[in-house]
Amino acid sequence: MPYLGEVSALVTAGFWSCSAIVLSAAIARAGAIPVNVARLVLAALYLAILIPVMGFEVRLSPGQAGLLALSGVIGLAFGDSFLFKAFKELGARITMLIMSTSPAVAALLAWLLLHETLTLWGIIGILVTLAGVAVVVSGRNTGPEAAFAWRGVTFGVLAAVGQGVGLIFAKMAFNEGEINGFVATLVRILASLLVMIPLGVAESRSSDSFRPLRTDRRAFWLTALGAVLGPFLGISFSLIAVAHTDVGVAATIMATVPILMLPLVRIFYRERLTWKAIGGAFLAVGGVAILFLR
Repeated sequence: MPYLGEVSALVTAGFWSCSAIVLSAAIARAGAIPVNVARLVLAALYLAILIPVMGFEVRLSPGQAGLLALSGVIGLAFGDSFLFKAFKELGARITMLIMSTSPAVAALLAWLLLHETLTLWGIIGILVTLAGVAVVVSGRNTGPEAAFAWRGVTFGVLAAVGQGVGLIFAKMAFNEGEINGFVATLVRILASLLVMIPLGVAESRSSDSFRPLRTDRRAFWLTALGAVLGPFLGISFSLIAVAHTDVGVAATIMATVPILMLPLVRIFYRERLTWKAIGGAFLAVGGVAILFLR
C-alpha cells in the first residue's frame, strides 16, 4: 500500500489525541503511575486475546525480541512515565511543545545509528510541521498549564528523549526482518511492565495509590478506554509506521497530536479556538502534506 507508513503515523496521531484526553481525565482521578500501569496491563490483555484470535504470526528472533523489549522499557516505562509527570506539572500546552522535539531526537539518532537520509522536501516538511505544532501549543494560554516549572520541563525533555530513542530501537528490530505490529507492541508492553509493576507495587505499599482505580468506576473505565486508544491501537500503528517509512518522518507526523486535539478540546472542554491556533493547524497540515509528497 502506498504511503502505508505515513498513513499509519497519521492514524496513530488520531488515536493518541483521543487517548490524551481520556487518560488525562483518568490521571486527574487516580494518579499518573496507577493509570500508566493499569493501561499497560489492560492493553497487554487485549493484545494477548487479539493475536491468537486473528492468527497473527508470532515470529521473532532473539535479537528482535531484545530490541523491542529495550524499546518498550525506554519508550513506555521511562518516556511515558515522565510524560504523565510533565502533564501534571505543566499541563498540555507546554508539555506538547516540549514533546514536539521528539522527531528531531528520532531523526538525529536514525541518521547516526541507522544511516537514514531525508530529502530536502522531507526536511522542509518536518520543519513546517514542527512550526505548526509550536504555533498551536503556544497559542493555548488558558488553564493550569500557564504555571511554569523547571521540574516539569525536565520531565518533558526526558519524555521526548524516551519516545525518540524508543522508536529507534523499534525500527532496528523491524530492520532485522518482518514483524507483525501487534506482536511487536505486546513484546514492548510486557517488557515495560517488568519495570512498571514493581514500581507500582512499591508506591502502592507506601500510599495505596491504586485505591482510586479500585473504588472509582469512572476512573477505571476511562483507563480501560485509554488503554484501547493508546497502548493497544496507537502503539501498534506507530510500529507499523516506523516499519514502512523513515523514523524522522513517522515521528514528525505523530507529533501532530496537539493539532488533532483542537476539535476535541473544543467539543469536550468548550475551549475557544484562536486564529493563531487555527493558523498553526493549517501550517502543520501543510507540513504533513509535504511529507506525503516528498
